[in-house]
Amino acid sequence: MPDDTTAPGDEHLSGAEPTPDRTTDGETVDSDSGSEVEVEGERRRIHVTRGLVDLLLDMAEDAEPSSMNLVLAPTPAGEFDAELGLDPETPVLTHFYMAEAGQSVSAVFGMDLGTPAGRGRARFLTHPQGPLELTERDDLAAVVLLAVPPWERRTLAAFDRAGRKLELAVVDAEPPREELD
Repeated sequence: MPDDTTAPGDEHLSGAEPTPDRTTDGETVDSDSGSEVEVEGERRRIHVTRGLVDLLLDMAEDAEPSSMNLVLAPTPAGEFDAELGLDPETPVLTHFYMAEAGQSVSAVFGMDLGTPAGRGRARFLTHPQGPLELTERDDLAAVVLLAVPPWERRTLAAFDRAGRKLELAVVDAEPPREELD
């Protein structure tokens, strides 16, 4: 339920205050004590490459005061050249798709042609004015990476579509090179 200090439409999906959590490279990312989503007895961890995180945060800073909403796509860990220490099928977020791609067709036919089929089960959103929580106004996906100023790794968090914080693991590896046939 929103309180009297919440602007209309900015109702938070979760209300817990964040506390520090660690990424795989030892950096701290805000997280709350209920951040783990139990999936068949395991903690749910979202993997993302350091390069993608750095690029998204730079783009968010450049776009401020406007918000961003990008579709993110993963690459299976087994496709990386380096050994990541993950199950080969584990998705690692490596790419994004610009929201403008295919927008004119989407406006006419209501279909998202800017995102390849089978991709885009994750989103990157920014809240230039805060909060570091999903709101009812946000576009949701299975996984949402959300950033707020000052656009640093410590102000980036991962959520599921219900607004529960997930563990964010930053992977220090380059995604495989893609070539056009």
